[in-house]
Formats: sequence, structure tokens, C-alpha cells
Amino acid sequence: MQAVDHLIRQRLHSDVALVSQVAEYIVASGGKRLRPMIVLLSARALGYTGEHHRELAAVIEFIHTATLLHDDVVDESALRRGRDTANALFGNAASVLVGDFLYSRAFQMMVGCGSMRVMETLADATNIIAEGEVLQLMNIGNVDLDEAGYVRVIQYKTAKLFEAAARLGAILTGSDAGTEGRLARYGMHLGTAFQIIDDVLDYSGKQDEIGKSLGDDLAEGKATLPLIYAMRHGTAEHADAVRQALTQADRSLLPQVLAAVHATGALDYAREIAQREAALARDLLVDLPDNDDRRALEALAELAVARNS
Repeated sequence: MQAVDHLIRQRLHSDVALVSQVAEYIVASGGKRLRPMIVLLSARALGYTGEHHRELAAVIEFIHTATLLHDDVVDESALRRGRDTANALFGNAASVLVGDFLYSRAFQMMVGCGSMRVMETLADATNIIAEGEVLQLMNIGNVDLDEAGYVRVIQYKTAKLFEAAARLGAILTGSDAGTEGRLARYGMHLGTAFQIIDDVLDYSGKQDEIGKSLGDDLAEGKATLPLIYAMRHGTAEHADAVRQALTQADRSLLPQVLAAVHATGALDYAREIAQREAALARDLLVDLPDNDDRRALEALAELAVARNS
């Protein structure tokens, strides 16, 4: 991971000062680096001994960082990972354009691997992520969104990059289609679990731990799993409170929404779904070689649901 971080900073260089400044700010602002870690671990778990896994780990992080820059502009977010967002500091235009720079730099880097399968995987992933962003936008304030629709959004928007990261390890090692498919599904289930817990923390975490303002999803009109469950299983009063908060995207109604979420057991239900996804992810690793890297992939699935930030 230290080698990947060093590579990230090398490849962030641009002769345009503002590009380097904004990109360095967002990349250096923390983050768990789970997605690049999955690339490294999946490749090593299958016996990879080359260098391309580091390059592709950096590519995955650049794609992820580009989506964050664009997300924060779309969502008008002011806080991420406990720091001011790039758009809050540098403005929306700079954030969008530097996000474009990171996307294009990622594609420059993946070309260097000389693999059409790598290009195909990452091109498909970035396209589906973009579709996920549009799906989420279309569902802002949608109080009729059901659990299946919610899962579709998060699998497009978040889990697809986890899937691509895990698949890359199999591609680099020339693994058979079955192994590649199992690793890809591992990444999809892991990413789904990760995003569900993110959505749970928006109604149960501590602001200084999760690095964003509580109720951000509510203020953006996002019907996440805890709210969907509360509307379907709460009293009429609970459902009305959540619907009103979502349609008005009104953070001031957070206390009433929290009451509905807690009264219906919505957070426990969402955690159970996340734990189920994490268990499915772990089960897909049983046919991989028994080594430290496989065990680390298993531990990541546990971390995804046990975290507080």
C-alpha cells in the first residue's frame, strides 16, 4: 500500500498547478483505500508476482476519487472524511474538471498494462458507475423506492468498483473464468455490504467518526435502506414523517426520522442485510489458495460490517 500511495502521488503530477493541488488535496484527505487494497490482495492471493497490480490499484483509486469529486458537487456536500470537500474549497468547476483529469489519467495508466481485458473491465465499471449516479439522481425524493431498487442503485454506484477491483486480480494472474467470476461476485457482495453500512451510519454514527454531517442522506432526499424499511414497517405516523422529510429533503426533520428508524428496528434490519452480503462474499473465497492474502480478503468482509466510520 505504501508503494501504491507513492505511485498515486507520482501520477498525480500535472504541469497545471490547480490540477495537482485539488487532486493532492482529495487523495491525501484520508480514506480506507479498500478498493486498491482489494486489487493487491486478490492478485497476491492467486500468486501474482509482477508489478501491474500496484498500477491497477492506483487506477482504481483514481476512478474512485474522481467519483467523489463529482458526487460532492452533485450533492452540494461541504464535508467528507471530516474535512472540507474540494468543491467547498476550490469551487464546483475546479472539482468537476479535476475529476475529469483523474478519470483520463486512470485510463492512461491502464493502457500501460497492455491488457484488453483490464481495459474492458474498467471501461464497463466506469460506465455502470455513471449510470448508478443517474439512477440515484432520478430517485431523489422517491418515497416509493423499494429495497430491490435501492440495491440496484448501490450495486451500480458503489459495489461495481469493488467488483472490478477483485476481478482485476484474477485477470492479472490469468485465472480461469470460474475463479474470475467468484472474485468478481466477492467484490460485488463486499461493496454492497459496505454501502449499506455507510447508509446505516448516516443515522447511527458520530459525526467526528464518520467524517460527514449526520442526516446528509436525508438532506439530499435519498431513500436509503433504513428509511425504506421504516416507511414499510412503521406506523402511519412513522411513514408520514419519513416521507415528508424525504420529499422536502429537510434535515430539520431528522429527530422525527430517527425516532421512526429506531422504533421500527430499521437499523438492525439493514445491518442484518449487510452481514448477509458479507457472509456471501466470504463464502466465495473458499476455493482460493489458503494464504495470508485470502485471509485478509475475508477480514475485509468482516471489517465492512463491523466499522463505525
